[in-house]
Amino acid sequence: MKALWNAFKIAFSMYSKIPMPKSSWTKENMRYVMCFFPLVGLVSGALSAGWMGLLPILHLDGGGFGLGTAVLALIPVAVTGGIHLDGFLDTSDALGSWQEPEKRLEILKDSRAGAFAVIMGCVYFSLSLGVYTAVGDIALDDMKIIYQAACVYMISRALSGLAIVTRPMAKNTGLAAAFSDGAQKKTVALVMIGYLFICGGALIFLAPMPGAVCLAAGLLVYGYYCRMAQSKFGGVTGDLAGWFLQVSELCMLLALAAAAMLGGGSWS
Repeated sequence: MKALWNAFKIAFSMYSKIPMPKSSWTKENMRYVMCFFPLVGLVSGALSAGWMGLLPILHLDGGGFGLGTAVLALIPVAVTGGIHLDGFLDTSDALGSWQEPEKRLEILKDSRAGAFAVIMGCVYFSLSLGVYTAVGDIALDDMKIIYQAACVYMISRALSGLAIVTRPMAKNTGLAAAFSDGAQKKTVALVMIGYLFICGGALIFLAPMPGAVCLAAGLLVYGYYCRMAQSKFGGVTGDLAGWFLQVSELCMLLALAAAAMLGGGSWS
């Protein structure tokens, strides 16, 4: 139990800004870190639900709705401290370079932000604001979509964790490689699949048609991510994992909101 508690602390201290007691990054403690990674997404979902519940109280469900949804879009970034967004920006620079895999890996390590990172960052937040505005608008009538968003945050992390323990690493150094090497891979993979079944089932239970479309979008992005990582970088890295997390969440939430709206607002 002590090793699991330490793994929980490492997962939250690494992948969130939530204060955690210190824990040694020993091989024993690293084995099950990824098992707790999706729970960071649960925190984002819980805070999002709480914020949506406050909008009417704060009178932000009317003229101040834009401000309310802007905060909704920033909650996941605040919870993680932007660690995944950093990977998204670095990967955008590397993909935009059109270089060979070795050169792309060098670009990932460059701490400077290039033109493609800036451009894609602006594109990402513009789309994100639009998506969260749609999600927030639906949530004013039916909070189910916020509960589904909590599933989305967990599914993206479960898929990311699954890739870390089942896909080849692009390099033997870095956090992704450290978590992959130290993980009890079969156990972590089974736990990630368990998360996917539970959260995917919850998505569909809450609203069958939008939930199924949302889940399909996440799986499609995951398939693309695995192929892209292998062909363009030679395997998975921590930055690529961050890119996947940001893109998959945005695509799943977009699919969720679009399916609900195209269905005439029906969640059945």
